[in-house]
Amino acid sequence: MEFGQRALGNRSILADPRDFTMKDKVNKAVKYRETFRPFAPSILEEKVADYFECDEDARVPFMEKVFMIRSKKQKVIPAVTHIDGSGRLQTVSRTVNSRYYQLIAEFEKLSGVPIVLNTSFNLKGEAIVCTPTDSLRTFFSCGLDVLILGNYVVRK
Repeated sequence: MEFGQRALGNRSILADPRDFTMKDKVNKAVKYRETFRPFAPSILEEKVADYFECDEDARVPFMEKVFMIRSKKQKVIPAVTHIDGSGRLQTVSRTVNSRYYQLIAEFEKLSGVPIVLNTSFNLKGEAIVCTPTDSLRTFFSCGLDVLILGNYVVRK
């Protein structure tokens, strides 16, 4: 479990950032929140400068910084591009969170994009899930399709 208010890949809802309708889908079916609120991109740390206007060695492991998304990449990842072209990103390191890193690396193999949409695993007005019971209750209370809980996959 992460410490703090951010979902850093361990208690997260993840989605495809390439789908321009994904932000609305997650808001309507899961988060039940205002449509203007952006979702965060989690990116493999060594690819950050390919997508964001920042130094090649920029590291943002806790979603505490916002960078402009390169104009050519905004259309590639519309679900995590805020209206002003920025993104509050999280760089993911193989050494800090190897499982989350590998998941994003596998998504890149399938899609060509080293980024996933990341938002906290909770419903509007609730705390981020903390236990397997919280996870199951939240999963069955909203429009999520799949729950990964450790090494287990739960489908509706």
